[in-house]
Amino acid sequence: MFTNKLTGLLKIEHPIIQAPMAGGITTSKLVAEVSNAGGLGMIGAGYMTPAQIRDQIKEIKQLTKKPFGINLFVPNDFSYTENEVNKANQLLQPIRNHLQIHHDHTIDLPTSDQIIKTFNEQIKVVIEERIPVCSFTFGIPSEEVIADLRRNDVILIGTATTVEEAIEVEKSGMDMVVVQGSEAGGHRGNFISESHNSLIGLMSLIPQIVDHVSIPVIAAGGIMDGRGLTASLCLGAMGVQMGTAFLTCIESGAQQKYKEAILHASEDQTVLTRTFSGKWARGIKNKFIVEMEKYEDVLPEFPVQNTLTQPIRKASSSQQNADYLSLWSGQSPRLAKTQSVRVLFNTILTEAKNIQNNL
Repeated sequence: MFTNKLTGLLKIEHPIIQAPMAGGITTSKLVAEVSNAGGLGMIGAGYMTPAQIRDQIKEIKQLTKKPFGINLFVPNDFSYTENEVNKANQLLQPIRNHLQIHHDHTIDLPTSDQIIKTFNEQIKVVIEERIPVCSFTFGIPSEEVIADLRRNDVILIGTATTVEEAIEVEKSGMDMVVVQGSEAGGHRGNFISESHNSLIGLMSLIPQIVDHVSIPVIAAGGIMDGRGLTASLCLGAMGVQMGTAFLTCIESGAQQKYKEAILHASEDQTVLTRTFSGKWARGIKNKFIVEMEKYEDVLPEFPVQNTLTQPIRKASSSQQNADYLSLWSGQSPRLAKTQSVRVLFNTILTEAKNIQNNL
């Protein structure tokens, strides 16, 4: 009933993609269950080593014979000063003390060369393991990387937050584009516009991008059910990418306190913050954001700040303390449920079919 060019290219039954949420949420079970249900499961591999990616791919292949994909972060130039890092460490120290973290001030900060090297190795794994779909966030990879993946028959998906970015994604040779509305949880995928200039609502963004590109458009941001799927398709998208809806599923690797925070949140509790990672992202406002938001302008950029707060997030998770976790969430938390992937799919498709019949 919902088959189109996108489902044909991706070789999936339903135009539903599970958002590639980095940081351990996209477990092998979650990815496989989404693909087995007829959608496209995606590994959120942004923070994973090439070896970890290879191991998870092998696990997923044991759980599904259906297509699944992977998402990578495009490396970006970044810089920081010793003063910025010292100031951030000073601000974070009371929180480390509260969580009883013995912080090593000689922590190795990432370098551009290291990140580029890791990215190239990740690409190599994607090709060697014959992953059929690879999506990118935070920009567009080099012409060489795109050409290499295309030679190996990998379907490429870019991310855009504006019409201009979507046009650049198409020009680069990508096969599809994820259109990320301002409602979306997690990191902003902008790479041309400044974050605060690219906060366009999804329902406004879809038709404008559809009018300017010829590649399939995938809608992302606040979509949780059959109503969101139907609305997106009516506006010209060929599929949807859903994150928060899958995050609270039983198969998700999200920490239980994280799931509970979403299940008990209201639509006005999500905010944009760069306190956790140095890059703007949408999540549920908690104690960490409240304590750090006044210093947002002086914090180092991504991935430096992300490295500095990693021990805090890790300790919070092990201590089941949601006060200092990065609780990424879209703007529709009231629609989140504790359920299996299979039940979520059945509900979405039933709702969408009923709406279509009533129309």
